[in-house]
Amino acid sequence: MDSDIDKVLFGVVNFRNREAHFGIKQNDRRRHMYIIGKTGMGKSELQKNIAIQDIQAGRGIAMVDAHGEVTDALLDYIPKERINDVIYINPADVDFPIAFNVMEQAGDDKRHLIADGVMGVFKKVWEDTWSARMEYILHNTILALLETDDATLLGINRMYSDKDYRARVIEQVTDPVVKAFWTQEFAKYTERFAAEATPAIQNKVGQFISSLLIRNIIGQTKSTFDFRQAMDEEKIILVNLSKGKVGEEASRLIGSMIITKLQLAAMSRANIPEHERKDFTLMVDEFQNFATASFASILSEARKYHLSLVVAHQYITQMEEEVRDAVFGNIGTLVTFRVGAEDAEFLEKEFAPDFTANDIVNLAFRQIYLKLTIDGVTSNAFSAMTMDTITKPVISYREEVIAASRAQYAHPRAEVEEVIAKWTQLPGAEQKFQEGRGRSNGFQREGNVSIEMDNRPNPALRAVIPLRKPTVVPVSLSEAL
Repeated sequence: MDSDIDKVLFGVVNFRNREAHFGIKQNDRRRHMYIIGKTGMGKSELQKNIAIQDIQAGRGIAMVDAHGEVTDALLDYIPKERINDVIYINPADVDFPIAFNVMEQAGDDKRHLIADGVMGVFKKVWEDTWSARMEYILHNTILALLETDDATLLGINRMYSDKDYRARVIEQVTDPVVKAFWTQEFAKYTERFAAEATPAIQNKVGQFISSLLIRNIIGQTKSTFDFRQAMDEEKIILVNLSKGKVGEEASRLIGSMIITKLQLAAMSRANIPEHERKDFTLMVDEFQNFATASFASILSEARKYHLSLVVAHQYITQMEEEVRDAVFGNIGTLVTFRVGAEDAEFLEKEFAPDFTANDIVNLAFRQIYLKLTIDGVTSNAFSAMTMDTITKPVISYREEVIAASRAQYAHPRAEVEEVIAKWTQLPGAEQKFQEGRGRSNGFQREGNVSIEMDNRPNPALRAVIPLRKPTVVPVSLSEAL
C-alpha cells in the first residue's frame, strides 16, 4: 500500500542535515497512541493533524473533545465530498438536538453489557457519593427499563416517583432476578426506607436531566444514528463537549456514554470476519474525564475489532490505577511533551536510558520524546518536533457540514420538547417521531441527505476542492534514523 495513504504523519526529525517527516502506519495504530503533556505544549495540534489526515484520506474517526476547540476547528477541514459523512454532536446546539439514547435496545444479549456500561459511567462521575445501596438499586432500575421498548435515562427517576409507571415497567420485565427485586424487595420497602434509599439517585440523575440541552438529547427514545453503522461506513463523529457551554458533569456523562456505546459497537464486530472490519480511530482529549473501569478493557480488546485509540491528557495522576496500568500495559506508541516533576519521574522508567526526568521537564514547545510502534515493534526512545498545523483549505464547508448533520441526525427543539412533555404527562403513552416528516431546516429528510452547493451565488464556491495533503515527503522512521 502506498505509504502516504497507509500512514499519518505527525513528527519531524533532523535526518542527514534536513528535516524528515515521519508517521505511523495504519496497522501499528491499532496498538494505540498515548499523549501526555502540560497545557499549551502542542497536544491539541498533534491530535488535530492526525484527525485532519484521517478525514482527508476518507477514514472513519470519532473525536471526543472536552474543550470543543479541536472539534470546532476540524469543521473547516471537511472536504466537499465528505460533508454528509459528518455526525456533529454539539449539545450546545439547543435548537437542533441530536438524538442519542444510551438505553436504546440492542437485543437481549446486549442488555447486561449496556447496563454495566451505564453503571460504570455513573460510578465514575459520581464516585464521591457512590454507595453499595445506590449501586444495587440503580442497577436493577436500569435493567428493568432496558426491557421496555421506549426506555431512556428519563425513566430512572420516574421509576421511584410514579407508581403507575413503575408497575407498567415491571409488567414487561422477564428477567426473574430483576422482577423479584421489584415485586418482592422494593415493593416491601417502607415509605421511610424508600425515602432514604432513592433520593441520592434522584438528586444526581435529576441534576443531569434537569439541563434542557442534555434532556433533549438523551430523552429521545430513538437514536438518530447507529455507532456500529457509523464505524462500518467510516463516518466522522465529532463530539463537542465544551465544558464552558455544557457543564463539567454533563460533559463527563455524555462523553463517557458515547465512548461506552462506541466500545459496545466495536465489540459487536465479532459477528463479522476480521478482514471485513474497517479501521476506525477513536480520539479522546482529556480522556481521564471519560475513562471508566471499562476503558481498561477497550485498550486490551479494541485492536482485534480494528478500533484504534489516540488518548491525551495532562497528568498521570489524573488516571485511576486500573486505567493507568492498562494504558502503560497496552499502549504501543507513547508520546510525551513537557510534564511536571512527578510525572517525569514516572515516565523516566519508560524512556530510560535515553532520557531522564530532567530532560522531560525541560522539553520546549512542540518538542516531544516518543517510543513509536514500527511494524509491530516498539522503537527505542527518540526526540522530535511535532509538525506544523496543516493549512486550512481555501474554502471552508463548515456551515454546510453543520446543516447536513442537523438535517440527518437532529430534530427541531420544539418537536423534541413536545414529545418529552407528553411522555411526562401521559402515563404509558409511547411517543414517536413521524417518519419522513418532510423538511427540517430546509433539507429533505428522505433517503440519504445530501447538500447541493452548485446553486450558491458565488461561482468560486462551486469549485471542487482537491484534498490537501501536508506538503512534505513521507519518510519512514527506519529510513530517517
